[in-house]
Amino acid sequence: MRAFSFLLAMVAVTFVIEGSEAQDKPAVKAEQFTYRVFGLFSADREKDLREVFKELPDIKLVGVNYDEGEITVEMVPAKAFPSAKPEQVLERLDQKVRAETRSTFAVGPRRTIARDKLEQVVIPIVGLDCKACSLAAYEMIARLDGVDRVTASFKEGKVTALIDPTKTDKAKLEDVYRKRGVQLGKP
Repeated sequence: MRAFSFLLAMVAVTFVIEGSEAQDKPAVKAEQFTYRVFGLFSADREKDLREVFKELPDIKLVGVNYDEGEITVEMVPAKAFPSAKPEQVLERLDQKVRAETRSTFAVGPRRTIARDKLEQVVIPIVGLDCKACSLAAYEMIARLDGVDRVTASFKEGKVTALIDPTKTDKAKLEDVYRKRGVQLGKP
């Protein structure tokens, strides 16, 4: 009986010590990160994006900047991605977002060129008449080198892109569409 009492006392002391050690550790604060988001081709897609983040544990969407094509998230990286090194956090977040959306949204690094160095081009597209068509038109050029931001409006029948004119131009983007059988409208 004495050995059992001693064992219970040791267990109680262990809990007290572990409990006080946990209290001594400072709480890890969540950090905010801003990333480029792909798939936000129209303003109404913001609702879809917000729904996605409701399904991602330990990651909170705190802001969407539609005009810049960026999101701000809040998380504790070590909790959201326990085995990830700091340089792997963006990659892991992208993987989660892609998996949750069947790759209709993706996350990447922020732009590296100043916005005032970008040029806006507008490309009218015939038959751009639904959300799925807009997504397809968006995806054809969104990740091309020199393309920074793309929106696609089936209501207006056009794609608008912010491009780095040192890397691409309107003619190159139009060629991408033509090669894929997309009929361009008149400006």
